[in-house]
Amino acid sequence: MAESGGHSPLEQFVIKDIVPLRFGDLDLSFTNASLFMVLTLIIVSVFLIGGMRRGAMVPGRWQSMAELSYEFIGGLIRDTVGQEGRKYFPLIFTLFMFILLGNLLGMIPYSFTFTSQIIVTFALAIVVFIGVTILGFVKHGMHFFSFFVPPGAPLYMWPLLIPIEIISYLSRPISLSVRLFANMLAGHTLLKVIAGFIAVLGVAGILPFALVVALTGLEILIAFLQAYVFAILTCLYINDAIHLH
Repeated sequence: MAESGGHSPLEQFVIKDIVPLRFGDLDLSFTNASLFMVLTLIIVSVFLIGGMRRGAMVPGRWQSMAELSYEFIGGLIRDTVGQEGRKYFPLIFTLFMFILLGNLLGMIPYSFTFTSQIIVTFALAIVVFIGVTILGFVKHGMHFFSFFVPPGAPLYMWPLLIPIEIISYLSRPISLSVRLFANMLAGHTLLKVIAGFIAVLGVAGILPFALVVALTGLEILIAFLQAYVFAILTCLYINDAIHLH
């Protein structure tokens, strides 16, 4: 995202180099986005490995939270894909935890929300899209193209419906990535704008302060909801690839 001067609400989304690393036109710099993605991986790893290390019959709070996250995604996969979806648990679980922790880390003041960057969300979405498409061809071969023919549609409607189905299918990575990116960007921008009124209004800033507190709670809910939506849509795409119509 381009640099913003002053105290622009969009300044919080500026990607800054921490360790500049360039080879000609190739920029491999370690940025604030890279830092928070690494932190997310470390936190998720510590949370899951530490929580499941003892494997007690009567779980403590840490182990219960880890098991709850496993059960939540396991139930999501069973409900949307069925038993055939169990082999895709690592992918769905990794996406959910990575996005959720990335969203939540962005709620900490002076941190960075990497899920507010379209390049990050699109990279996640395109991996899902390509993987699901490959899965469809591996499982069904050329019969996978029947997915673009709505069941029960009369033959004379195919020239109209098939292009619509293809466009809808190709737009999946765009809708998947933009939904997450736009929600994170809009929510954090709104918080920054309203928070700016608190210092300006002084004592009268109690109203925007209360609004910021309420919006922060809403943003935490949205952080979870967006990770859930990304995970469930991935499950539905996998279900489409496995079962077609």
